[in-house]
Order: sequence, then C-alpha cells, then structure tokens
Amino acid sequence: SVLRMSADIQSQNKKVTYFLQGTFKGTSHTKISVSRGLQEGNEPGDEKTVTYRELLQQVCKFANVLKSQGVKKGDCVSIYMPMVVELVVAMLACARIGAVHSIFAGFSAESLCERIMDSQCCILITAGKENGFYRGDKLINLKLIADEVDLCWHSLIGGASEECEPVWCDSEDPLFILYTSGSTGKPKGVLHTVSGYMLYTAATFKMVFDYQYDDVYWCTADIGWITGHSYITYGPLANGATSVLFEGLPTYPDVSRMWEIVDKYHISKFYTAPTAIRLLMKYGSEPVQKYKRTSLKILGTVGEPINPEAWQWYYSVVGEKRCPVVDTFWQTETGGHVMTPLPAATPMKPGSATFPFFGVVPAILDESGEELEGPSEGYLVFKQPWPGVMRTVYGNHERFETTYFKKFPGYYVTGDGCRRDKDGYYWITGRIDDMLNVSGHLLSTAEVESALVEHEAVAEAAVVGRPHPVKGESLYCFVTLNDGINYNQKLEGELKKQVRDKIGAIATPDYIQSAPSLPKTRSGKIMRRVLRKIARNERDLGDVSTLADSSVIEQLFENRCCTAV
Repeated sequence: SVLRMSADIQSQNKKVTYFLQGTFKGTSHTKISVSRGLQEGNEPGDEKTVTYRELLQQVCKFANVLKSQGVKKGDCVSIYMPMVVELVVAMLACARIGAVHSIFAGFSAESLCERIMDSQCCILITAGKENGFYRGDKLINLKLIADEVDLCWHSLIGGASEECEPVWCDSEDPLFILYTSGSTGKPKGVLHTVSGYMLYTAATFKMVFDYQYDDVYWCTADIGWITGHSYITYGPLANGATSVLFEGLPTYPDVSRMWEIVDKYHISKFYTAPTAIRLLMKYGSEPVQKYKRTSLKILGTVGEPINPEAWQWYYSVVGEKRCPVVDTFWQTETGGHVMTPLPAATPMKPGSATFPFFGVVPAILDESGEELEGPSEGYLVFKQPWPGVMRTVYGNHERFETTYFKKFPGYYVTGDGCRRDKDGYYWITGRIDDMLNVSGHLLSTAEVESALVEHEAVAEAAVVGRPHPVKGESLYCFVTLNDGINYNQKLEGELKKQVRDKIGAIATPDYIQSAPSLPKTRSGKIMRRVLRKIARNERDLGDVSTLADSSVIEQLFENRCCTAV
C-alpha cells in the first residue's frame, strides 16, 4: 500500500521521503521536565533524561534536517512512531519551521496510505529497523508497515546545526492535522491552528491540573491521539512542566506497573482513561497498595464518561480519598477540555463532568432544536467558539459544516447526549448514536453500562442497539467478566435484574454476550460502531485501523447472540 501511495504521489509531482528513527526493543521511557525530561520505556529500568535545553537543540537539528529535505512552511509531514522522545522532537521541529504535522498511531499500511494521500504529505517519519519496538511483549514493526526506509535519522541529525530560527506564522496558520474516525467509518482530518490551540492547551493544562513548578505530571495517553497532542506535548511544554512519556502498557510486565512508575518518579498529577481504570480494577486493590503513591495530588480521567463505580475505586483506592478527581470532557475537535471540574474548587459528583471551562457556553437541546432549561436531558451543544476549537476538516470544509453545524444551525454539535441535574451539573450520557429509542423511551447506553458494571462479576460492559420488530431498538450488551468468573444462566439473570432494578423494566437487556475483551483503540476507547456491526451480524466494519487488537473481532462474531435472552 505504501508503494502504491508513493507512486500515486510522485505522479502528482510530489515525493515521499522516509526517515528511519531507529531500532527499538521496547526499552525507552521518557519524561520531559522543567530542567530535565525522563523517558520511561517498555521494560522496567529503561529510562532516559532530556533537559529542555537538550530538547531545543534536538528540535533545531531536526528542523534543519527537514529544511535540507525541502520541507517548507505549510508542507505536511506524516509521523508514524512509538512513544519516544524523537516523536516529540519531530512534532516540535515541524512547528518550528511552520510545517504541518500529521501523526498516526496503530494504523495498517492501507490506512496509513489513505491518510498520507489525504493530507498530501511530503515526508514520512517512522521507526524500526530490524526489530521494531515492543509494546508490552508484542513486537511492532513500523518499518515493515511503512515499507523500505531511505534515510536514517541519526546519520542525518548528527551533522545538523543546533541553531534554527523559528519561522513566523500567523495565528490561524495550520499546526497539525489529526485523523479521527467518523460515524461512517471514513476518517476525517481535524485541523487545528497555531495560536488558539496552543493558548487553549496551555491554559487548560495549567488550571485543570493546577500545575505547580515542583509537580511531576504523567498522562498515559498515546501521542498519536489528541490527548497526547494536547496534554503530553503542547500543554505541558508550554507550561515548562516536568512530565513522563511512557512507551509501555499498564499491565506489563505486571498489573502494578503504573503505580510503580508513580512512586519511581514521584508523580503528583496523573491523567488516564476510564478504560485503564476498569482494566486495573479487575485485579483488585493489592497491586495498587504494593506502592505508596503518597506523591499523588490530583487524578484525572479522559476519553469517555467514567461510571461511578470506577470513579469511586479510582478515588478511594488509588487516591486514598485525598486526591480530587478531574473528570474531563472534550474531543479531538475541541482541542482541549471544555467540561471539567477544577481541583479543590468544584464539589465532586462521581461520574459528572460538572461545569464548562472558562469561555465555553453549553446548552442542551431537544430533538427539535429548542433549548432546555433546568434539569433536562438531550443533545449537548456549544453556543460560541473558544480558542482551541478545530477550524475545518482538512480538504473538505463542507463536511466540517455538515458534521458539526447542520443538525442545529447556530450551534456546535458535539454528537454527545447530556443530562443536567438540579444543581446545574452536566453528565455526559454518551454518543447520540449510542442513545437508544426503545419503545418510545430514550435510553442512555452509558447508564445501562454503569448498571451492569455495578455487578461484582463484571469488569467492563458496552451496550449498543440492535433493530427490533416491535420495540424499534433492543439492547445488546457485551460484558467482560472479572478473572475467574464464568458466564452462565444464573449470572445472566442477575445482570438482567441489576439493570431492571437500577433503571427500570424498559431497560432490561434483550441480548447479553460474554466478551473476553472489547474492541478498543490504542487510546483506550471502545469502538461501539464495531460492536453495533457485530450485534447485527454485519461484516462490513468500515475503518478499523485504529483498533489495538483486531483479533478480538472474529471472536466476538463467533460468540454473538442469535436469539434474545
């Protein structure tokens, strides 16, 4: 696919050059700090220190390498690399010379080709020579995915100058393109610009995490996703933060790895996904309590609504009831946090994103587009722009307008449902396409999932809709059980009762399928679009290149429920 991509681009008088970043055996971890940066690798004990001065030198050198290859302001550079310092260097080198970076994570060769073609990039920076790199105990060979490499990073950067004057940009010049899957499965290139995005990530990082000079911050996301862009690279660096860049997995070499790292680097501000929290909950409190975690001050969540049970475990076990939890709601498109508590300032409600960030004006609309006041539930929209909002879908502004503004003209449509309680707190109920109309009743799949997870046997749950001849839609539930628990009819009955008692008879699941694991992106998001296809036995899945483990799909198809329980 990459060879075809290269030929296609050359036919358009463009050339794609490949940079080889190096050979990795899963032994690099990184931390970027006020006076130094540490990289924490896949294997325990593998680490690297990078100071801000050293980072600047490396950025300038690689910026000069890019310029020597003909990259200029406005050109697009594609980056396909693991979680190593060189990835941050490549991003910032692009920004320094006004080039637009487009970072990919977890894509197949065909999908990589599709994104490179769409972004019209001129250079691809990738990694892995002979051995690739390890993520956990799995070998990832990006070089084989990206085909042959022409130029070697280390030989090129070795002789490059450490001086590179930044190229001046307009505030609305593009900074990066980041591809996100659309509801149709066709990826869209979200474009963010220089000034507003950087201002917004800097401000939200500082305020939401109450960042102080002596803090050590760790966001567990992958830089290939928006959380890594905003809250590993740009937000922390703009504040001169000490932050940890982690190459590994939370369960490798054992399930206490994250807490080991917290103690090792004295992490004070910790930011992770509800998926990771629920995963680690499966193993109980003992792996957490092996480590002190006394350095922790603030805990954050990102990626999807956190169910109250996971929130309570995170707050009580990990944070020992002394660390505020900031449950942040935002999107690739928003650039940064738009709904979030402020630590020690906002009274917490488990599972609530609480209130809007400064300058963000939310509203809840009904199906006809009328604004709802007071306690209500409906479509979450925003009434005015903020600095970090995306500017367009790259190369398709019509799609941008249709996706975000057509349904309710005059509002930015998030695509999420939301409930506002009597105290004015906002609760994200999940994607609108994950809200089901069962016999005329609008049900939030997030609420059903939360009810299922309350059962002591369930580690994780995902709920989607399946067409029903009478109800219109029926509830199809996937449940992942805790270690040592077997799925049987008795448990099935308990789960149905759990949901019925928690929400009501109308929410009783029609189908329950035991799922050893769920299809997730590398950033930890459950791909409910894929689950809907499985529930309906539809094999045309669209773009699944962002899946961390695609082998789970066939297993779920084989185990799917054919008749209602």
